[in-house]
Amino acid sequence: MSQNNSNDKAAMLAMIEKINEVSGFDPTPFAVDYTDLSTGEVRKRLPVMMQMAWFRMKYPEGKIAVQVTPAKDCFVATARVYPKYSDPVEAYLAEATASRGYLKDKPSVSPREWAQTAAVGIALRNAGFGLQFAMAGEDFEENAPNELGMPGNEAADKMPQTPISDQSQQLQQEEDAYTALPVAPKELTQEEKLQQAMAKPCPITKFSGKTLGEVLPLDPGAITWVANKFKGDEELSEAARFICEYAAQQATA
Repeated sequence: MSQNNSNDKAAMLAMIEKINEVSGFDPTPFAVDYTDLSTGEVRKRLPVMMQMAWFRMKYPEGKIAVQVTPAKDCFVATARVYPKYSDPVEAYLAEATASRGYLKDKPSVSPREWAQTAAVGIALRNAGFGLQFAMAGEDFEENAPNELGMPGNEAADKMPQTPISDQSQQLQQEEDAYTALPVAPKELTQEEKLQQAMAKPCPITKFSGKTLGEVLPLDPGAITWVANKFKGDEELSEAARFICEYAAQQATA
């Protein structure tokens, strides 16, 4: 019976991996490790930026709609995933809600963007993008700065920085079932550097409000322009160059 269970599990995993399959794309190399604080178990998680890129490849005309509402001591974000940009409001593939508050030890993390990113990640997973990995979009305590790439202190994020209430704290703990263990500073991997680069805001007016990672599947040429011709922010240009170099390495690997 044990052998049958193993075979059934392997067959089920194989079927799950085919959900939202895109020819030539394998999300597995982009998954990152994180550790369950209570059990010490290491699991894989697909970064939200890669979920979004995967979604764009699967649904080139798709749409991710996000609504963020400020609460007393946190932001509440609701994300909906649509297969087509023209789909009516209620015709979504999946929906998710997440709430996030300020972190005293990470003042640069925007709770608004954190909640938005968490909701998007969970919605995309609910739509089948990353079911073969652990929960996405929920475990950002240690990875939030890398995931979001936010400078902090955004005007839209300004609200009383009061401690999170016990009730909100409990809600956050329930949503964040797994968090990364604190680790000593170490050199970032190529994938982690890619995540940081893709989280940078795109400086092109046409793509205002989007990150380089969001623009990449929409207009790769725009990333090349930022890398080679944009002069307004060297850090952004450097991030775009890294994305181009990484893509070139993957193409020749």
